[in-house]
Amino acid sequence: MSDTSPRIDRPLPRVTLREGAAHALRQTVLTGRLAPGAPVVEAALARSLGISRAPLREAIRELLDEGLLVQHRAWGGVTVAPLDATVARELYTLRTALEVFAFEHVWDRRDDAFRSALSKSHAALTQAIDMRDDEASIAAEFALHNVVYEAAGHGLLLQSWSAIRGRLALYWAAHHRAHGRPGPRRDAHDDYIRHAIGPDLDAMREELHDHMQRGLSTVLRFIENRKEQAS
Repeated sequence: MSDTSPRIDRPLPRVTLREGAAHALRQTVLTGRLAPGAPVVEAALARSLGISRAPLREAIRELLDEGLLVQHRAWGGVTVAPLDATVARELYTLRTALEVFAFEHVWDRRDDAFRSALSKSHAALTQAIDMRDDEASIAAEFALHNVVYEAAGHGLLLQSWSAIRGRLALYWAAHHRAHGRPGPRRDAHDDYIRHAIGPDLDAMREELHDHMQRGLSTVLRFIENRKEQAS
């Protein structure tokens, strides 16, 4: 009897306990169930996940590397990275400066590969939004903005961008929760893409400031409301 089962070119990836724990912990942080600044209690998390502390500690190290968690030297504990009004404003100003610099650096070297990468990343972000997957939409939004940083070919700029990604993920997650939706608006990056492949660098600079200022205003209101509810 001939084998009629479909051919699979590659086996499905096996998710390790560490990977599963990292995914669960990342979702817990990005959904706000572990709020910015909250302590990460290993014993309680291990019980809730039904795993030992060893893979959980590996997952915590992964999120420390991502910047979603921070370790405090004074007392050795781990907390979710803070996100208050000061941090939000600093993220806005630093990220705006970094991305304006990235576009200024790459502007005259934009080519078909750059435009194609932007288009594909935008399509992936739209798909994640349509799937209502917040974690995937945040990863896809990083990939979209990462296009210009990679294309700039500036090592220290790329390091600076990587250094704020964890805090930025918290910022975006707060923005999404403030609007009660998983991910940004479906059309939120349409003008960004249009100007990024357009002819006018000044228009791109203006779009970056406007794009990020809109997000800042929403996040600041969300932080203030959360502060009032906690008091």
